[in-house]
Amino acid sequence: MWRKELILILTIFSVGSMLIPPALGGTYPIKPVEFVCPFTAGSSMDLLTRLVAEIAPKYLGQPAIVITKPGAAGSLGAADVIGSKPDGYKIFLTHNSFFGTVVKTQKVPFDPNDLVPIANFMELRLGMFVKGDSQFKNLSDLLDYGRKNPGKLKWGHSGRGLTEHINGVLMFKKAGVEAIDVPYKGSPEKLAAILGGHLDASVGVYGTIKDHVTVGKVRYLVTFSSRRYSVMPDVPSAIELGFPEVSKLTVLVGFYAHKDTPDEIKRTLFDVFKKTYEDPEFKKGFEKVGEEPRFEGPEFMKEAIRNLEEASLPVLKESGLYIGK
Repeated sequence: MWRKELILILTIFSVGSMLIPPALGGTYPIKPVEFVCPFTAGSSMDLLTRLVAEIAPKYLGQPAIVITKPGAAGSLGAADVIGSKPDGYKIFLTHNSFFGTVVKTQKVPFDPNDLVPIANFMELRLGMFVKGDSQFKNLSDLLDYGRKNPGKLKWGHSGRGLTEHINGVLMFKKAGVEAIDVPYKGSPEKLAAILGGHLDASVGVYGTIKDHVTVGKVRYLVTFSSRRYSVMPDVPSAIELGFPEVSKLTVLVGFYAHKDTPDEIKRTLFDVFKKTYEDPEFKKGFEKVGEEPRFEGPEFMKEAIRNLEEASLPVLKESGLYIGK
């Protein structure tokens, strides 16, 4: 009799184990994964993080939770992830300029190299724009005016030492233009200054002013990229107009993990992110983000960081903003 009972018990155990979801079977992940976003609610980076967190659970087998941790240009969020256990349950969203400019202009209590790229999701549609009825119909018009009127051309950005600032400095320097740069708190302030006629031009991200671009209130003269953007096919890229240095400052946004995270977990995350990016629901939701979709792997992201550092360091040092090693 005991043999029949043993067989019955083993059969129940065997069938029961087959019904247990893979996520509960001891392999990663066995609990929710946190996505740490160091950007404020409503920003394109915040929208991207929440969209990925909505779709990724289909492939993770576990919920994804967004942790918003803004402050110190992303350093607070980075410190949180670097200080956590490297087990793949806390992932950091940031851009390559965090490594190329932010940690070069502020003292941080961590080694940024403790973060390694997993997957890139988008490129910020960054460029220089003017008021819709501006006398400057193209970039050449703007630069010609600047050369003929030294010190009169005024342009805006979101802070010295940031990629926006470095983009403009590199372009005007190469073009031989002496211009006045004016820092603003963010996109709303820059947009108001352009519309009010207080600036001749400004550097900005398309996603935050796209509605004004659509109705013609503002107009882009150049995109700071190595290629034209799909939503602005008639606007030339920096590299087309002879500014390859600027094209190296392309801002790419993706997910990073602690460097000591096991390789198999990194591979799992990459596969999950790739499937998420290719998901039709993600494609549909991404339209609301307003930026350029661009999925890339770790090696591409590492190269993007190196390129941005190479282009930005001379400007940071010349401006007295560099405090790195």
